[in-house]
Amino acid sequence: MSNKFTVLIKKLALTLSLGILTACASVPGGATEGDPFESFNRAMFSFNDGLDEYILKPVAEGYDAVVPSPIKTGISNFFSNLGDLFTILNDILQFKFGQALEDTGRFIFNSTIGIYGLIDVATPMGLVKHDEDFGQTLATWGVGDGPYIVLPFLGPRTMRGTAGLAVDSSYDPVYEITDEEAMYGTVLLRTVDTRYKLLKATRIVEQAAVDKYSFVRDAYLQNRKNLIYDGNPPEDKNDLLPESTPEDLELENSLEQELEKELGL
Repeated sequence: MSNKFTVLIKKLALTLSLGILTACASVPGGATEGDPFESFNRAMFSFNDGLDEYILKPVAEGYDAVVPSPIKTGISNFFSNLGDLFTILNDILQFKFGQALEDTGRFIFNSTIGIYGLIDVATPMGLVKHDEDFGQTLATWGVGDGPYIVLPFLGPRTMRGTAGLAVDSSYDPVYEITDEEAMYGTVLLRTVDTRYKLLKATRIVEQAAVDKYSFVRDAYLQNRKNLIYDGNPPEDKNDLLPESTPEDLELENSLEQELEKELGL
């Protein structure tokens, strides 16, 4: 079952990408520089936002209210430790061998002394957590961003990020769980944990006196660039989309800082 599910994930990512390109080609309406499929993206953003408002966010808030903090921390640590496997692989693919050794040390210590990652013992030891994925690896190989797109259910991406997601998903150990119920339960728990960690960031977005779509888009693109350049992106006056104002930038920076804090980046 797990292998079939992995194949399904690959096909789904490819189908979504091709479907979006086809749909965007026929969607009328204006587009912002850097966001050529804006009208389509706004429709997908509204769909995802509604799904989040009525399902994901209430579930995450209930999870936050009911589950004790030590358990929530342990669950977050577990999935964070699992994510280090992807980071190690992409460290190597990006030729960051020193970082790969450090991240391998994190994974070993947290998986053993930290009881399968439930306790983060590596950070107090001075082993800094990194975040690398195949989308960032493609960037280091010279692959361009491609257009910004909003995927149904999956949210904001670039075309490069979508390709990276398909590769990362194909090696996700969660999808290798042989028991079907356990696998889906783990996927659901990880989704709720991720949404729970973004509750504070969501409140920042909701308080922003700007267009929510453009705010999320600009913040996402800036955060991805920050990750690709390991926190030291080159200055480029053309990075920001025309709609951004100084007020927007201040809010976007707040969101990015909150995201980094909540996700432990």
